[in-house]
Amino acid sequence: MKITGDQQLIKKMNKTLVLDTVRERQPLSRADIAATLGLNKATVSSLVAELIESRLVTEIGPGESSGGRKPTLLLFNRGAGYAIGIDIRVNDLFAVLVDLEGNVIRERTVPLEDSSPDHALDQIRKMIQWLSKKAPESPYGIVGIGIGVPGLVDEKSRIVSAPNLGWNNVAVQDLLVSEFGENVHIDNEANAGAIGEKLYGAGRDAANLIYISIGVGIGSGMIVGGELYRGISNFSGEVGHMTVTENGPLCRCGNRGCWETLASEKALLDRAAQRWKDSPAASEEGLDRLLGLARKGDADALSLLEETGKHLGVGLANLVNILNPELIVIGNRLSMAGDLLQEPMLHTLESRSLSYHMKKTQVAFAELGIRSTALGAASMPITSFLADPDVTSQKTQL
Repeated sequence: MKITGDQQLIKKMNKTLVLDTVRERQPLSRADIAATLGLNKATVSSLVAELIESRLVTEIGPGESSGGRKPTLLLFNRGAGYAIGIDIRVNDLFAVLVDLEGNVIRERTVPLEDSSPDHALDQIRKMIQWLSKKAPESPYGIVGIGIGVPGLVDEKSRIVSAPNLGWNNVAVQDLLVSEFGENVHIDNEANAGAIGEKLYGAGRDAANLIYISIGVGIGSGMIVGGELYRGISNFSGEVGHMTVTENGPLCRCGNRGCWETLASEKALLDRAAQRWKDSPAASEEGLDRLLGLARKGDADALSLLEETGKHLGVGLANLVNILNPELIVIGNRLSMAGDLLQEPMLHTLESRSLSYHMKKTQVAFAELGIRSTALGAASMPITSFLADPDVTSQKTQL
């Protein structure tokens, strides 16, 4: 009997549901899947057989018997393929190689002394090639690549503007697709960070969250109903330019008192440079040095971090009062100072937030630390790869 287009679509949808159920509830049996999804056992057995043949699902032996024959348990094969996630930062590139469940296999950081698009893309290509060679043998090899960029990315994945890199209208995706296949994804680094923390970090149990990426500037990504929200125009790029004080420092946008001029990593290090003339401002070594001094009890370092925590709390209070999120996650490099920022930040936040809203909002520092964006970026090609369970035609070789 010929299968119609509608029947093929229904089968594909059911196959996706079966695969997702195995991923989310493993280990489980075919009977467990049938009961969970309301599908008949014959349909589930047929779909599971196809998933086993495509090596996305594996059998691991018998489970507990409920009175009859012991059921065979199933697992998602997280090693069926691997993905690469890259975080383009102002001073370096950070990349991870992960399996299909987001577990980090390898990671690497390389300096970005020249941030021009041509040089950065050359370094990205070398990073992809290096990590690809480190991937274990698998049926599908490298299934795709995701990249987080500190700038505005349009719906066609073109980098419209990345001021801290000096980029305008750069088609990174188009340049990489020709070399590494169609499954290449580009997004704002804060959006990728929000996805990373939702899937693998502090936001796993939150349906609605705001991820605040604090580095040279301040960006944000929002998860609503468990999905990345793009409904607020330029939200990810503009939150750092929220005014938090009158007559504050002059911002690169031309206004004064923007949040990122007071609470970003760069703002913190600039103040440190003014206080300590030999402090290497605006560098990773500068932040590491400052945190090391603070944890040894240095009064100046603790004072600088307290001031930053207070400014951070002011901006967070604005977000709580306006958006009333379930969770705010503070990420990027400044999350490494969480234990030193938390008390002044929370004190300011609580004093400036509406009590009703504050009762509903939790604030946490990123569980993934500096890996949030890279892991979120890596999840994008994984999601795309697994969205079509007939993946045997998708094999990618880099």
